[in-house]
Amino acid sequence: MTSVFRERMLAAYGAAIGQKRDELVTPALILDLDVARRNIAFMAERMSTMPASLRPHVKVQKSTELARLQIEAGAIGVCTATVWEAIVMSRAGIEDVLIANEVCGQGKVMALAEAAKEGRLTVAVDDASNAADLSDAASAAGSSLEVLIEVDVGMGRGGVRSAEEAVSLAQRLAGLSALRLRGVQGYEGHCMLEPDRDVRIQKAHAAMAHLGEVVERLAAAGFECEVVSAGGTGTYDITGANPLVTEVQAGSYVFMDKFHGNLVPGFSRALTVLGTVMIQHGDTIVLDSGRKSIGIDFVLPTMVEYPFYQARYFAEEHALFDVDDRCRLKLGDTAELVPGYAPSTVNLYDVYHVVEDGVVVDIWPIIPRGPGHGGILQEGHMR
Repeated sequence: MTSVFRERMLAAYGAAIGQKRDELVTPALILDLDVARRNIAFMAERMSTMPASLRPHVKVQKSTELARLQIEAGAIGVCTATVWEAIVMSRAGIEDVLIANEVCGQGKVMALAEAAKEGRLTVAVDDASNAADLSDAASAAGSSLEVLIEVDVGMGRGGVRSAEEAVSLAQRLAGLSALRLRGVQGYEGHCMLEPDRDVRIQKAHAAMAHLGEVVERLAAAGFECEVVSAGGTGTYDITGANPLVTEVQAGSYVFMDKFHGNLVPGFSRALTVLGTVMIQHGDTIVLDSGRKSIGIDFVLPTMVEYPFYQARYFAEEHALFDVDDRCRLKLGDTAELVPGYAPSTVNLYDVYHVVEDGVVVDIWPIIPRGPGHGGILQEGHMR
């Protein structure tokens, strides 16, 4: 982040440095750095045994500090969901940034083209007119962009729908001087939701088989794919083992929320939300960490100390749990929750309270959502 933005966040939250993790003003987002480092090291070790490289998806963490730790552990670069995330990562010194998404809209296209003058940026495309807009903007800015053709491998979202469409788009890209085709992207996100590992393996293999057919057709038409980008945390050990795939876009492994923790073993919980018991009536306790404080997507959050209690309901500012005599929490006590889904949790906060040995040791800013928010695009260069 810019020094101005970091200083602003430190001024707002820096008083927490030195406090114990259970003493913070709540709701508070806690990153256990010791655990995150172990998760990063474990993934690096696992990926070293596979043909694919790791390109972590930082839409999950939105943190330049965590991205640097991943690069230091062997990641080849990062991927992002938005142009704003990509600009921050590029200016932070990450040398190879992929926007694993289409970028449309004049303001975003122009911002991407300008940022490409400062670092290597790659973007996904699935439409010739969008590609032409990107090329025109890059030419006007005096920059160039690299592109991956996105292939729909079963999500029904972005991506060309056939090998014929991929070849046609590649031919159009060849005529756009400010763009260079690097390869393809095929995200099998529909497989991540499959709890049955055998079925998940079957679905992931089918998705990559389709992607392989597209790669073969492109090669036959004279377009070799140096990059085949795919995968996520839920399929990293399946897709990453496929010799077709050159890089895996896993990101949630660094935190291991409830959803992903049910899918792949070997990682530990590094991200929690601290809440305070704000209401207590009989066997019901209410924490001040509702849907505006924690992601409840796919799987409901649970308390770290009492994982056997299922939340009755998450309102905007309230998390309701029905408990019994095993629970020792009383009014004013704090409790940590494991997010159901980390990406939508992180997006609700300004900063991480970075903890080592149970004590807050630093405050790490979280990349804001929009253009220029917090001075990320206008003020100075990245640290």
